[in-house]
Order: sequence, then structure tokens, then C-alpha cells
Amino acid sequence: MRAKIRVRGIVQGIGFRPFIYRIANKNNLRGYVTNLKDAGVEIVVEGKEPEIQNFLREIKNKAPTFALIENIEIKKEKLLKKQFKEFRIIKSKDETTSYNESIIPPDISICDDCLRELKDPKNRRYNYFFITCTNCGPRYTIIENLPYDRERTSMAVFPMCNNCKREYTDPLNRRFHAQTVACHDCGPKAFLIEAKTKKQLDLCSTEAIKKASELLADGKIVAIKGNGGFHISCSASDDSAILKIRRSLGRMQQPFAIMVKDIDVARKIAHIGKNEEKVLKSYVRPILVLNKKEKADNIISKYVAPSLHNVGIMLPYTGLHYMLFDENDALIMTSANMPGKPMIIDNKDAIEKLADKVDYILAHNRRIVQRCDDSVLRTVAGKIALIRRSRGYVPLPIKISIKNSKNIVAFGGEINTSICILSRNRAYLSQYIGDTTKYETLRFLLNTIEHIKKLTNIEKFDAIACDLHPGFDTTHAAEERSKLEGMPLYRVQHHFAHALALMQEYNLEEIIAITCDGLGYGDDGTLWGGEILYSTTRDGSYYKRLAHLIEQPMVGGDLATRYPLRMVAGILSDEPGLQEFLLQKSKFFPHGKDEIELIFSQLTKKRYAITSSCGRILDAVSALLGICYERTYEGEPAMKLESLAVTGRDVLELKPKIIGNRIDTRYLLSEIFYHLNKEKISDLAASAQAYIARSIAEVAIEKAGDENVKHIGFTGGCAYNDYITKTIKEKVEKAGFKFYLHKYVPAGDGGISLGQVIAAALKEN
Repeated sequence: MRAKIRVRGIVQGIGFRPFIYRIANKNNLRGYVTNLKDAGVEIVVEGKEPEIQNFLREIKNKAPTFALIENIEIKKEKLLKKQFKEFRIIKSKDETTSYNESIIPPDISICDDCLRELKDPKNRRYNYFFITCTNCGPRYTIIENLPYDRERTSMAVFPMCNNCKREYTDPLNRRFHAQTVACHDCGPKAFLIEAKTKKQLDLCSTEAIKKASELLADGKIVAIKGNGGFHISCSASDDSAILKIRRSLGRMQQPFAIMVKDIDVARKIAHIGKNEEKVLKSYVRPILVLNKKEKADNIISKYVAPSLHNVGIMLPYTGLHYMLFDENDALIMTSANMPGKPMIIDNKDAIEKLADKVDYILAHNRRIVQRCDDSVLRTVAGKIALIRRSRGYVPLPIKISIKNSKNIVAFGGEINTSICILSRNRAYLSQYIGDTTKYETLRFLLNTIEHIKKLTNIEKFDAIACDLHPGFDTTHAAEERSKLEGMPLYRVQHHFAHALALMQEYNLEEIIAITCDGLGYGDDGTLWGGEILYSTTRDGSYYKRLAHLIEQPMVGGDLATRYPLRMVAGILSDEPGLQEFLLQKSKFFPHGKDEIELIFSQLTKKRYAITSSCGRILDAVSALLGICYERTYEGEPAMKLESLAVTGRDVLELKPKIIGNRIDTRYLLSEIFYHLNKEKISDLAASAQAYIARSIAEVAIEKAGDENVKHIGFTGGCAYNDYITKTIKEKVEKAGFKFYLHKYVPAGDGGISLGQVIAAALKEN
């Protein structure tokens, strides 16, 4: 009998063809296996029917760890004449499966086998920084095009030596057809550059990395090229080096992630449960935000995560990283980019842009095809939540439940954005893009669209989606593309997109969505951000704004976002004693007393925008309590408020004050202002969070009852606040409703592009 088999899913770049080769020979079958252009695999086998049946069972049940088989097409026919003498892996074909759409794997952290070889002095890859096999190594960041073969990756310029070629062609070797196979003799080389002179030191790869490890231990700052881009690194205990990095990058307060030698070092710094340890050790190797231990400051500098109760920790995920810990236990590992701009991936760019910011540059000569930042996760209400979905996840698709026959691209939001491409029932959410108000980042976004489009074999898009905000650069870019290619453009309200993304994760047709974040453009022209929406995909899609936080003045627009005392002034403008209070804080206004006078003048003349943003209320509380007067990174005032609240208790026990369908937040600020010198700041911080959580939960429960909806979900950036989320969850479940949080998609703006493509698909299909 002969069988022609086509397999679709994640079956390229994970050792699938070697696996097929082995089980075919085990079952005495002849034929071939080959990669297809759409990242599928074609197999033809000849042999006895029972052996073919067993072969098919083994494909389904014993596939490699990282394989994901979505579909198997099988065509059987009687064998009239033998065509093959043996089973072989043959050259890839420029053909596709009937599905004509691909999935490629993400970058995978170094496996245990490679790690053992890296540390074995008797192994020929001892201390080879780019050690990989079919079970580990870069994928997304090196692939130029499909099928996934070496010649279509950035490894194409590194011809294999005889020893590597022998492994590559040996069916019993785990490097059999591993496209990244390399060694000291034939693979990428690492080198160390002195930043000041821009001269390369006369060292081999191993010596360069060893020297970098010593320099880091000696207080030097080193830019390090990884799989997806450059990091800037120094000892995590060195105050002076960390402050120097902060000054050079303009990140004086933003928390830095740290990479630690092993899980034992991580345990000395942070509280780690079984779930957290599993995440840290997973093949993704993300940054995991963990609560610091009291004695953490004995190991890491207080400047790693200023005024925060938690810290982002990750384990090494490449051979190069492991080698850096010969002399170190914990290293700062922060993306090499200026605020808002994409991380550096090119060696020349690193030398030009980082020469005055670092002491040395540790680079290698393998080109990065697609930049990809580290993924970031944290525990919220007892569950692991994605903050940034990048390395280790991208480009794995998210399966959607709605019927869709169109190819749709969504441009996301503005600051912490991602793009999303929808094809049939797969949504390809990109890696973290960043702040698209910066030209370089917007260009990165547009390049990412083209790269994922190419890797998914999509010829053209049928529709495009973007945010409702008319001023976003992503909106303008979407408008231009829509006109250029004659595609329909769908403008999706920001918080509705959040709700749709959450609904898709659970295949829900309707939900009461609590959507709380910084800002989103509302369909009434005001700025939303503390919303309770009814959202449905039944009979098309629509939403109703059922309730929200009361609108507050936002004097100066974006200035009120950066300087939250402006929000305090707007909310409590008629509060006795407020003006005197603000004058005492005049040094925290860029233009001092004159600025305060101007703010009150604008309030009197009603020259301001209004917002229902929950994020701005948390920021205002943070400034009122003296915790944070200036937002220097996204979410800073609210994050520092949460960190202080962890040590406090709800002493005010304020009952929710609801005016119609609006939650009164002025009442909250007024009560805190009154109790400023009467209660501990940490207790007032805790009281503020408690009031917001109780009020939102109470209204959401009431509206769910009114609408006869059983499902209540929480989305938006405020859903990362553990206390608020936990409190809402407890109250919602106690009232008999089902509560939902994101599982596979960021709750923040990194997930709204998924909601945007869903909204467009519901209109198009």
C-alpha cells in the first residue's frame, strides 16, 4: 500500500522530519518526507497496511515535544509498483497543503542536553555559545522565508563543517536536520568590542564571553547581543553601574529585569511558588514579575526596581547567557533602546548608538532577522497573566471561534501595541512593538506586518482594522494602507476591542466587560478608561456602555497623564484647602506656582478634556499621597501605589457611592485628602484600591443581573493590579457569576489588536 500524507501545524523547525524518518524506518516503510512552502510537511510511504496504520498512530501520539499537529490529510492507494527503495528526507518543495497557511515555532530556550554539552570539557561544543539542536534555539528571529531550511535563515552564511554535517545527516543524532547546527569551527563567532575606542579585542569567542563575564563582575556595563536583540547588562548589585545605565537611557525609575544564575539564586531574591518555578523554567524563559523578599536588597541593588514591591526575574535561555554566569549570580538585563524606540539588533547600530552608554559590546556575527523582546508575565489573582507576549510565544497563533474566511490585519493601539493578522481561524498576534509615536517604532510595526504576512503565506489582506482614536499614528498608517490597497477600514472602539479579545479566549458570545486602563477614545468623543460594557458577538457585534467612573477634568491633556497632580487639581478643584496644598507642592510642577494658577484658570473657563479613566484616578491618588508626582514610564504612579498598598490595610472602608450609572471618584479623593495627616499613607493607598474594586464589582454585578448575563470579565491595564482584580473576582463569584481574566493575551494594549481583527471579521463575514 502507498499513502500520501500531509501534516499541518507546527511541524517545521522542531525536529519533525527526523522524527518521521525514525518511525518510518522502525515500521519498515519506504518513501520520503519533505517540508512544504506553507510550513506543512508532506510524507509518502510504501509498505504493509498494518505498518502504515501503526506509523500514522505514532505520528499522532509520539510527535516531538514542540510539535503541534492540527490536521493530517491522508490519501491511500493500492501499491501496483514499488517506487522507493528506502525512506529519505528530501529537498523541500515549493508547494502548499490545501490549507495554504503556515505556522512556525517561536524561539526556544536551550535544552538540558545542550546545556550538559556546553559545560562538558570533553564535548566538542564545550563553551560554544551558539549551541543548539532540533529541540532548542532560535526560530522566529532567524527565519527569512519558508520552507524552514538553513538556506532561508540567517544561518545560511555559515556552511557546516564535516563534523556538523555528519551529525546533520545521522538519523540517530538529535541534530539530524537541525537547521541551526553549528560549532566552534563553522558557526557564528562572538567578539568583544571596547566601546570607547570601538576596537575589537583580540579574543576568540570563548575568551570574549569569559572576559565579558569578568568585566560585569568588575562593575563594567556591557551591551550583549542575544537571539532577538541587544540587552544592556551590569551586575544587579552594583548601585553605581545601574545608576549610570539609568542616566544614559533616560530610565531613572523604570524597573529593570534581572537574569539570575539559577532558580536557587531566584529564590533568595523573590517568593517563588510551584507555578512560578514552572513558568521560570519553561522553554519560554520569560521575565516573571515576583514579589521581593525582605532581604532581597542584600543581593540586588535598591535601584533595580525603585519603590516597587516586586521585581522581574528570568533564567538564562541561551548558551551565551549561561557562560556569563561563570563570574556572576544576578545581572541587569534590560533592552538596549532609548525610551519608546525599538531594541537594537544590528552590530553597527550597537557600536554607533551605545558607545557612550556602555563600556563594552559583546556581539556575534549572526544576523537577527526579526527583533523580539523578552516576554513578561506576573501572577494576578492566583493566575499567571501575560503582560508582554513576545519571545517564546510569537508567532504561535491563537485559535478563534468565530467563522472567518477573510485575511485581516489590525494595527493595535499606540503605546504598548502589537499587530494582529487573522487568517481563517488563526490570529497571529505579533511580538511587543512599543511606542508608535516614535517613527522608528512605527516602521518596526509596518515591517512586522510584512514579515508575518510572508511567513503565513498570505498574499493580500481583505480588510484592515485600527483604533477609533483619530490622532494615533497607527490610525493614520491604517488609513493610508486602506486607501492605497482599496481595503475596507474598520475603526474599533478601544475598550470594545479589549472586551472582544477576552471573549475570544473563552469562546463567549456575550459578557459584562469591566475595562479599566489609562485612556481610550470613546464613541462620544471623550476619553474613556473606567468602563462597564455589555459586549456581544451574537448577530454581528455591538456593545453598550452600561456604567463608568465619573468623568473628571484632565487639564492639559497629556500633561495630566505625565504630572498626576494636575488630575488632583481637576478632581478636587473646589475642595477647601486644595490650592494651598498644591502650592506647597509647586516644585513638582515644571513651571511652579505660575502653572498652578494657569490650571485653576483653565478649570474656571472649562478648558479641558474629561476622562473616566481608572488609571488616571489611581495616578491621582498616588500623587495626592506623595508616592509619585511624575510618570516617567507607563503605569508608574499606579504601580508604586499598589506596592505601597501591599503593606497597608483598608482603614476608611468607604462604601461605594454611585450616581446614576457613574461611580463617584471625587468622593474617594476627597476622603483621602481629608485623612492625609490622620492615617498612614500605606493604609490610605490600600483604602483607595479597596473603594475602586468594591465599587466596580458592585456595579458590574448589578448590570449583569439587569442584562441577564452570566459572565463578567476584567480587562485593560488595571487588570494587572493584584488586589483590585482579586477583590473584584471574589465579589463576582460570591454573587454567583462566572469571572474571566486573560490567559493567552495581554490584558493591556498589547492585546487589543486581537479584538480589532475580531470586530472586523464579524463585519466582513
